[in-house]
Amino acid sequence: MSKLSVGIVNYGVGNLTSVRHCLQDLDFRCRVSDDTAVLAGCDLLLLPGVGAFPLAMKALQVRGLDRFLIEQSAEGRPLLGICLGMQLLTDASHEGGLTRGLGLIPGEVVSLGQGRWHIGWNTVEKVSASPLFDLDGSESFYFNHSYVYCGADEYQLCRTAFDGDFASVIGSGKTVGMQFHPEKSQLSGHRLLQQIVRRLCDA
Repeated sequence: MSKLSVGIVNYGVGNLTSVRHCLQDLDFRCRVSDDTAVLAGCDLLLLPGVGAFPLAMKALQVRGLDRFLIEQSAEGRPLLGICLGMQLLTDASHEGGLTRGLGLIPGEVVSLGQGRWHIGWNTVEKVSASPLFDLDGSESFYFNHSYVYCGADEYQLCRTAFDGDFASVIGSGKTVGMQFHPEKSQLSGHRLLQQIVRRLCDA
């Protein structure tokens, strides 16, 4: 039985090494590339990201990867976004002004509040009946962000408490985003990442 292949979208933003090492440890084949022909041959596309939304969208556009990701999602290819990569899947972000996103998951990205930042470990509570992963609400994952998703309940798969709460996993069809870093979340994060990749590819 051949290994599932994950195409890590390399658009010059984010730490690709930790994601690649994590996926390889989970027995997935990885291809890190900005070549759409290479990425199109993978079972699942993974969009990582660290930094500012406007610069990240510009980097995708310069490489033509924005159009590619939109087309691949429309064709039903599994797509997973992590942290900033999750936020890029939405309609728009208010970080540094209003910037349009990929528009794959309806909703916008808004600030947690002036000067507020969510850094560290926190639990994730499943709020939908999604078959893509199993969570009991007791496991913690690593977060590092100051902007969050704001959208309809139907796209919110998990929520996390932080002076109120926010959507920490979102999804529409085979396009899913996680606000936290599963690759940095030790056993809990690695197990969750493995579940989501395998189940998205099997769906």
